[in-house]
Amino acid sequence: MAKKGYWVVCYKSVKDPAALAEYKKLAAVSVEAKGGRAIVAADPARVHESGINQQVVIVEFDDVQKAIAAYETDSYKQALRALGNGVERDFRIIEGR
Repeated sequence: MAKKGYWVVCYKSVKDPAALAEYKKLAAVSVEAKGGRAIVAADPARVHESGINQQVVIVEFDDVQKAIAAYETDSYKQALRALGNGVERDFRIIEGR
């Protein structure tokens, strides 16, 4: 059985809320078309140790190859163009269980 793939995104700052809103609309359609499911999209309930109070988004895919492929689609690139420099974030694609 293949391990699942995840997008893990932490938003360090939001400079342009309108750009972020447009990105979210476009990204949701793109991600869902590739089988992705947003399983977390929230601010932390609490932070500890060196944690930073920033919004976290986790998107689950059936496997890591699908997570990578979804990032590389033309439709997701369009979402990224809409986002532009509207946010500063840490974006990772990881393999999980």
